[in-house]
Amino acid sequence: MTFSLVARCADTGMFGLAISSSSPAVAARCSFARASVGAVASQNVTDPSLGPLTLDLMEQGKTAPEAIAEMTARVEFIEYRQVLAVDTAGRTAIHSGPNSLGIWTQAQAENVASGGNLLDNDGVPQAIVDGFLSASGHIGDRLIAAMRAGLDAGGEAGPVHSAGMKIVDKVSWPVADLRCDWTEGCPIEAIATAWDIYKPQLDAYIQRALDPREAPSYGVPGDE
Repeated sequence: MTFSLVARCADTGMFGLAISSSSPAVAARCSFARASVGAVASQNVTDPSLGPLTLDLMEQGKTAPEAIAEMTARVEFIEYRQVLAVDTAGRTAIHSGPNSLGIWTQAQAENVASGGNLLDNDGVPQAIVDGFLSASGHIGDRLIAAMRAGLDAGGEAGPVHSAGMKIVDKVSWPVADLRCDWTEGCPIEAIATAWDIYKPQLDAYIQRALDPREAPSYGVPGDE
């Protein structure tokens, strides 16, 4: 019911992921990232606990492949789960259990990994990886480009209704966490629109948290 990617920006060290599904609120249940640690997507008959567990293992010093291997050895029902991870060195790892739904497959390269289930065809994750690698600019722009590439390649077998994009960088909270929890339209384009609005304000939101004395104006009525 889902296709996604986890990624690292080799230039900035930022981590991000983007995800879309026919299910509601997919990003609330499936997307996890931690600055200076990595990014994880946990999907397909989702167990949200696997995201924090995998991040904890990477924070303890394990590589993405090591963390995925230990996670799969620790938990029950792993045959139903699909989990993707990327670490601080750009190493990637994916577990896709044999009970993943429908057409399911995965693809990975340095700094990016993609997986999906109930797909239109088995080329979707590779199209997502290629879309990320061929795009340029901010990691958020590249995540959007990758998801659009996956949608253009066929996406999910049925219509998708929710999507999300999360980005982390240095601070303890996500510097961007954009979600469309349900729409009859295209949730990936809803996220893309939100990103176009949010991206120019991203640094200002960080500055307001770190030192509001140096923060720019809010630019809203009443803030004279």
